[in-house]
Amino acid sequence: MSRPDNSRHLVKAAQQRAAYTRAKAVQALRTLHADGRPVTFDAVARHAGVSRSWLYTQPDLRAEIEHLRESSPAPHDRDGLKIIQPQVGHSDASTTGLYTSVSSDFKQKTVQKMIARRIATQEDQDA
Repeated sequence: MSRPDNSRHLVKAAQQRAAYTRAKAVQALRTLHADGRPVTFDAVARHAGVSRSWLYTQPDLRAEIEHLRESSPAPHDRDGLKIIQPQVGHSDASTTGLYTSVSSDFKQKTVQKMIARRIATQEDQDA
């Protein structure tokens, strides 16, 4: 007597596990980016509970991590975002980070305007 072929159940379980793992990684990417935290392979892997090596084998996730890693502000710029953010009217620092990472000229002009406003305000208070 031979056993029935139950491999389809194993295949279905593996597909479900893969979809769940992928969903966790995508959610981790979105969360890290939305929170303005650095998006790196290590951070996504830790946040999603997956391995870095698995992330490297997923071409679309790998490309997105590399894109977000390059477009997010450098660590030393993040403190500056806290100063610039209210001045440009963004409610979320990651929005400010996107704009300032596009153009360093924009960041410089925004900081110069902010400094000029603060100096003018201080002069008004001293008068």
